[in-house]
Amino acid sequence: MSNLLDKIKKNSTIRETDILTESKFFNEKDLIQTSVPAVNVALSGKLDGGLTPGLTVFAGPSKHFKTAFGMLLAKSYLDKYEDGVVLFYDSEFGAPQSYFETFDIDTKRVVHSPISDIEQLKHDVMQQLNNFERGDHVMIIVDSVGNLASKKEVEDALEGKSVADMTRAKQMKSLFRMITPHLTIKDIPAIVINHTYKEIGLFPKDVVSGGTGIYYSADNIFIIGRRQQKTGTDVTGYEFVINVEKSRFVREKSKIPVEVTWEDGISRWSGLLDMALASGHVIKPSNGWYQRVDMDTGEAVDPKIRAKDLGKDFWIPILSDKRFGDWVQKQYTVGSVEMMADDLSEEDVQAEYDKV
Repeated sequence: MSNLLDKIKKNSTIRETDILTESKFFNEKDLIQTSVPAVNVALSGKLDGGLTPGLTVFAGPSKHFKTAFGMLLAKSYLDKYEDGVVLFYDSEFGAPQSYFETFDIDTKRVVHSPISDIEQLKHDVMQQLNNFERGDHVMIIVDSVGNLASKKEVEDALEGKSVADMTRAKQMKSLFRMITPHLTIKDIPAIVINHTYKEIGLFPKDVVSGGTGIYYSADNIFIIGRRQQKTGTDVTGYEFVINVEKSRFVREKSKIPVEVTWEDGISRWSGLLDMALASGHVIKPSNGWYQRVDMDTGEAVDPKIRAKDLGKDFWIPILSDKRFGDWVQKQYTVGSVEMMADDLSEEDVQAEYDKV
């Protein structure tokens, strides 16, 4: 059999052809872990997981934190790779330099490319991808495709024509069909920001704009929901809900909350409380108060703590408990996908969060 395998590899005209067990496309997959465990769960189904190469879409209405999720991932990528860069395609111009700096992103490592139509984006990103090599540390962000016109739509407007554009969906499908294999082959993550609209019907649901092409090509599609957080009548922030519309790793229709406040930005520990209550690692002895549980004895430990005061000292012991990680993975993953580190000690977890 080995002779036949070698013969097939030798005769292949595709340079990357290899035995599946030795294929770098499955065995050398990059992983970008963020500082927010709940976001890692949405991306991979694991607390210590994260973003993998390929196409990831964040979609939702205006003011739903979509670009900020891209910024969080860009910051994580640049932190992992000192030589990493972000290629930022911009059609909305809603993320100035100051917005990047809010996330502590080194803007000298961000290449800004303004775009005005789908064809312009397609031609430029394909030119870039064709010249990248596997091992080039680059992340691509497109903000956004939701408002991008087609070249024909622009030309019709300049000529004073007011006709329906039947080419936009075709061009959008072509764009994603062309870039998707390059992203995987060259180990490049791409974040695409998109819009949603309400489907017409008795029970309307949010639909991602851009036609079926983006659905077919994307590895992950997240639709972002939002609800206000209030103290009395004052709005203090928002709780955004990551709705998993499509994923290769996470069960579809999963909902992962992420809190954002005016004062502190993204709450690193948001989303964990619901998981820990369900897994039994935390109990609620009285309204608004919480306690950790010793999983060996089943007894509550530490004094009662209010939700707003649940910080690193509370969460690190829980995050370092393999039973909690296993419970989360079982609840959220599609299958047993081993692409992340397995067991972390409490010291490992503490060191990881001390970096941020």
